[in-house]
Amino acid sequence: MKPIFQTVSNVVTIVVLSLVLISATYTITTTYMLPQVVKAVKVEKTFDFAGEAMPLNPDTRERLDRELSVNAYWQSSTLLNIKLAYKHFPMIERILSEEGIPDDFKYLAVAESGLRNVGSHAGAKGYWQFMTGTGKEYGLEINSEVDERYHLEKSTRAAAKYIKWMYNKFGNYTNAAGAYNVGPTKFTKEMKSQGEESYYNLNLNLETSRYVFRLLAIKEILKNPEQYGFYLDPADYYQPEVSLKEVVVDKSVPSWKEFAHSHGLTYRMLKFYNPWIIDSKLTVINNTYKVKVPI
Repeated sequence: MKPIFQTVSNVVTIVVLSLVLISATYTITTTYMLPQVVKAVKVEKTFDFAGEAMPLNPDTRERLDRELSVNAYWQSSTLLNIKLAYKHFPMIERILSEEGIPDDFKYLAVAESGLRNVGSHAGAKGYWQFMTGTGKEYGLEINSEVDERYHLEKSTRAAAKYIKWMYNKFGNYTNAAGAYNVGPTKFTKEMKSQGEESYYNLNLNLETSRYVFRLLAIKEILKNPEQYGFYLDPADYYQPEVSLKEVVVDKSVPSWKEFAHSHGLTYRMLKFYNPWIIDSKLTVINNTYKVKVPI
């Protein structure tokens, strides 16, 4: 039989070693639970929207810092924006150029919808978040079978015309962007009640007061993704739709399912290429439509 002091010594040794292991495990766990480097963004350089410089003062600096921080560290959303921009920006850029609208307004579509066909609780829909009345006013067909707010080319052209109208009304593109968000009537009311002529000097609702700064942040990050930690390989980007042709439809379509199958694609893929089709059929009266299908 071992001496009692030796047994006690062994027990003490085991206890000490266990405590050391527990301590080490705790240290490792707490030290490496979330390994990452989080740094503050820099807002010391000059920022502009559509060639119009943002005035830098304590107020604008903090507002821009907030939007840069939110978008830089909301990685999943910004990563998807970068991928979708590669797919949709070529068409948006072309139409804005044709309509005489500054290229920076493409970032408005990112802020409005994330370059997706989404809808809001207020009823705004599509890439550019048109309300029904405004969409129709600018030439978009909106009914129970067709909603051209979901048509990228047509809605972008409508948005460009709407932006041009607001530029003429409010005198600069920064004001036009702010008015796009809150609506021209409300923007006019705030300008008059506060006696101000610049978006940056207006005290607006929270969403609109952040809006242009969000555009500036999106522009900065999408133009310089690697500076904000976003690294993509060429295969990561969503590709523009190039292997498609347009089929002219000038007669009613009783079943889009049958139409899709007759052109060698599924109903799902027909809607993917033509999201403006919102019903299972189409009634044509003195009109024509162009439907995208694979070549």
